Amino acid sequence: MPVTVKEAVRLENVTYAADGQEILKQVTGSFPEGKITTLVGPSGAGKTSLFRLINGLRKTSSGDIYVEDKHIEKYHPVELRRKVGIALQSATMISGSVFDNLTLPLKLQGEELRREKALELLDLVGLKQDILQQNIKDLSGGQRQKLSIARTLVNRPDILLLDEITASLDRVSQQDIEELIVKINEKYGTTMIWITHNLQQAKNLGDYTWVMIAGEVVETGESSLLNDPSNEQVRRFVKGED
Repeated sequence: MPVTVKEAVRLENVTYAADGQEILKQVTGSFPEGKITTLVGPSGAGKTSLFRLINGLRKTSSGDIYVEDKHIEKYHPVELRRKVGIALQSATMISGSVFDNLTLPLKLQGEELRREKALELLDLVGLKQDILQQNIKDLSGGQRQKLSIARTLVNRPDILLLDEITASLDRVSQQDIEELIVKINEKYGTTMIWITHNLQQAKNLGDYTWVMIAGEVVETGESSLLNDPSNEQVRRFVKGED
């Protein structure tokens, strides 16, 4: 990874254990600012746990995390969540309208989302403006995922964590979301860290890739590394032997 690239997130010897089990083991590395880094690896590798540490939902057992050169423990939780957004495979929606869900992040902070801003967000993610007052239960899976991303963007995070956000979508909806993420990355320079089980997606969309196996980062570099891994464990994983 080029040394001239600024780090959005840096981890130093991060270990995380829960229920007596070590889930992450001495993880060290950084995610470059304004780039798309994909995280791949077998289920149970610790990828989602890493996300929970980066956005403050969990605390490390040992080691340090820096977000834009500031230690994560020095952030107020609200400040950190504004800076580091997260979009999940199955985002929880509240009962009500599209607008009710879009305004939720601000409502929790005692604020209200302006209608003009809500329409701007819908337009950004490729949703028609006339669905603003539509009931959330009437949306398709692809529409709900776009709404989830729009809601995450309400706070204009510098860093966006994407956890398997296309895994349950059909091919057309998946392609829509992929194009949307690239669009947001290019338009706002948002740092994207994307967990995916789709290796082709990781290669096509990632600038960089981390491969995690059994709680460890075993290989990192430009996403083309997936074409010819230097690590034997990664080579077996890519070939589907693990």
